Amino acid sequence: MKTKVVIVDDHELIAKAIGSIVNDFESFEVIYDVGNGAELKEKFKLPENRPSIVLLDISMPVMDGFQTARWLKKYYPDVLVMALSMQDDEQSLFRMINNGAKGFMHKNIHPHELEFALKTLLREKIYFPGWATEKLYSNVNTPQPANPLNPYNITAREEEFLKYVCQDLTYKEIAVKMACSHRTVDGYRDSLFTKLGTSSRVGLVLFAVKYKYFDPKDFKL
Repeated sequence: MKTKVVIVDDHELIAKAIGSIVNDFESFEVIYDVGNGAELKEKFKLPENRPSIVLLDISMPVMDGFQTARWLKKYYPDVLVMALSMQDDEQSLFRMINNGAKGFMHKNIHPHELEFALKTLLREKIYFPGWATEKLYSNVNTPQPANPLNPYNITAREEEFLKYVCQDLTYKEIAVKMACSHRTVDGYRDSLFTKLGTSSRVGLVLFAVKYKYFDPKDFKL
């Protein structure tokens, strides 16, 4: 059985072109395409319209890629989102990751790389090409001040939570480490989401490493 794919892009010609390419792949099929996130929400009302992978444009009217990715993450977390863009700007990359995208690629990707990206995304649950990986590493490795003035008003316990969230621990395991309830840990997480303007664990990790709230040498991973 082929893996179901949906394309969300307001440029119909591009959507049809990508769809035609994907349908030539042995393991994948595009079941439909829509012009924005609002149209996708309508389609998802029927279970048979829910795919394994959504190829999601970023710039769209009505409901753009950022909003759509966030909605999918909240209501359909098992659906793998691959962001599509004509740009490779860092801001869009990080915003899409924070909103739940598991991959990011150019629209002008070569068909062979597109097939490889889809297979990798399906198998590993994540796919980022070399240029995107470079931006991620460059961002977290850029020297930053240790935030002595703490402009985000991060408390001591939230800082401790940030250090643990960078490790391979579940939230329940973090609660044990911090000697508090799971609900308290959820409170730290939600508070940091609000303060830092992110909505994912990836966003917390990137912030913690970049601003030196976490140093891998201090903890056994």
